[in-house]
Amino acid sequence: MKQLQKGFTLIELMIVVAIIGILAAVAIPAYSDYTARSQVTEAVGLASGYKTGFAEFYADQGVWPDGLTQVGSTLSGKYVSTMTIAAGAGTSGTVVITATMKAVGTNPDIASGVYALGSTNGKQWWCGNADAIVSGTTDLDSKFLPSACK
Repeated sequence: MKQLQKGFTLIELMIVVAIIGILAAVAIPAYSDYTARSQVTEAVGLASGYKTGFAEFYADQGVWPDGLTQVGSTLSGKYVSTMTIAAGAGTSGTVVITATMKAVGTNPDIASGVYALGSTNGKQWWCGNADAIVSGTTDLDSKFLPSACK
């Protein structure tokens, strides 16, 4: 009498493990990039929250504010450690607002990274890397920045 096979053979199990390994090799880096982009989005949102206040202050005074508190409360977030005016405070030149990512609790690719947002007139704003903002710099890889900043 012939016995029926019960369960899986070793080769079938090895094939399944190999397929799972290949899928994990693709999914884990993609998920890591996704989490980094979502954390940078917080910095974008916080920095953008100052745009209106800065534009109004510049329109009224003709110069940029000396500090962030002149245009509203100091904003903070789960992944952003500090928000500062990196350049142009109290002048009529180019202003640069920076958001520094926390060193702990963020994706290692963006830990302690700096996101920069700048303007020359309060109407047009730009963001992103050192190529986009002359007086301020960011060390975040462009793949983590919003599409408007690339």
